[in-house]
Order: sequence, then structure tokens, then C-alpha cells
Amino acid sequence: MIAFDAPAAVLEAGISARDREFRTRVELYRDRRRKMWVNQVPAKNSAALSQVYHTVFFCPDDLYLIREGAAARRRFMDTALCQLRPRYAAALAEYHRLYDHKTRILRDSEERPDLLELLPDFNERMVRFGAVLVHYRRQFAEALNRYAARHHRECSGGRERLEVTYQTVSSVTDPAAEVEVLTEQLRAHMESHQGAERASRMCLSGPHKDDLVITIDGREAKSYSSQGQTRTAALALKLAEREIYQNATGEYPVLLLDDVLSELDPRRQEFVLNRIAGDRCSSPAVRMTGCPKCWAGRCSM
Repeated sequence: MIAFDAPAAVLEAGISARDREFRTRVELYRDRRRKMWVNQVPAKNSAALSQVYHTVFFCPDDLYLIREGAAARRRFMDTALCQLRPRYAAALAEYHRLYDHKTRILRDSEERPDLLELLPDFNERMVRFGAVLVHYRRQFAEALNRYAARHHRECSGGRERLEVTYQTVSSVTDPAAEVEVLTEQLRAHMESHQGAERASRMCLSGPHKDDLVITIDGREAKSYSSQGQTRTAALALKLAEREIYQNATGEYPVLLLDDVLSELDPRRQEFVLNRIAGDRCSSPAVRMTGCPKCWAGRCSM
């Protein structure tokens, strides 16, 4: 977004949310630095902006969310939860920091065996923050399953049944358990993998390997679904994300569509536009972005 002959770019916006007015400013620099303010108060990171400006971003790459690896679906969960739950965002940042440190310790342990003495402390902190991640991811997956199943059923004309299941480490018998219980179970899993981690010099145990398992009519969509089915499932997930925001905040987030409609057949285009508009032309999100039915010339409001 920085012009070719400029050293920086500035973005300013006025935002109406939760019956309040916010003024934001972001400065972007060529060395990748960013400075941000909300109502003239410096913001430490982008999470501060997400607390006043909720968005759901939908681009053509998201149509392949079902077929991609687990990392893409974890990123989908993390992006949504970091906007919704500040505690989750803080726990995720700390878990990633600990994971990077532990990975370096294991990688360098052959030349520096003394580094292994640091592992127990890193393991303990990782299981504590990891338990927070599991706690929130399970809640998100449950809501995602509820809303996505409905959207998929409607888009498929009631012919198919979609299900979303959260998958974490094997020692976690019930992801809905209390955080203290999850901590104990993650600790047991990590302790059982210590030998393998030291031998492979890789971090093998923890929620950094979590996934969402999506099935259609009982068969895993990643392996067995057609291109049309996977696109419908991806649509259902992104629209479900929007519903989760509305349920949590009382307002629909701004839905950002990056050329995604051009990748869809007319039936799925119609479904997305109808789901966005519905009967909510007066909602805050639609007021800011415009009514999609109006874009398509079908709005009677």
C-alpha cells in the first residue's frame, strides 16, 4: 500500500461500533514497521484495532480451506478468535514465543546439551497457555459446527449434512473440560513425548498441531468431497464465522469480499448475496459496506 516513490503510507478511518465513534490511524513503513492509534491512544498491536473494528475477510484462497493442510484451518480459527477474545490473542502470542524458543533449544541441543536443562520450564508454560488455546478453540468449533451445518444444508438444498469437529492432542479426552484439567492432560502428553522430541530435535506435542475435521454425510471432506462440495463447505465456514461474531458482539462484522464472487457459480453467488443481505439492510455492517441485494439489483428496501 506504500507508493513506489514514498517512504510510508498513512491510513485513517472513522468507525461506528457498539454505539460509539472511533478514530483510527495506521502508519506503514518500508521496513515493515507499523504505528497504530485508536482515538489518539497508541495501540501496541493489531489486536487493539480488532476490538473496535471486526471483520471477516473472504478471498478466493479461502475456497480451498477444506482441501489445505491443518495449518490453514488453525489460522482460520486463530484469526477469528484473536478478534473475539483478547485473552486468546495473548495466550496464542505467548505460546508461539515459547514454541519458537523450545524449537531452538531442541535444534541446538546436540552442540549445547546444557540447553536441555531449560526444557522443563518451557514445557510447563507451554501446557498452561496451550490449555487456554484448547479451551477457546473447542468453543469456537462448537459454534462453527452449529452455524456452518445450517448454511451448508441451505446451500445444498437440504441434500447434504456437514459436520465440524475439533481435533487436538490424543491425551485430551474432553476438550470441553476445565482449563485445569486440560493443563494436566497436555502435561501428560508432553511428558510422554519428551524422548521423541529430544531424539528428533523437534517440538512434537501440543495444540500447534490442532485441526478442524470437516465431514459431509459422514465422509471427510478433505479426501472425498467434490470441488463443488468443498466450495460449499468453505462458504458455510466463512458465513458461520460472521454469525459467531454477531452472536458474540451484537453487531455483524464488516464482510470483506476480495473477488470471491467471480470464483463461484451463479447458484453459490446467489446464496452468498442472500445470506449477507437477508433482511438486515439496516444493520451496522451493511450500512458501512452497502446492501449486497442492492448491488445485484434485487433489494426492495
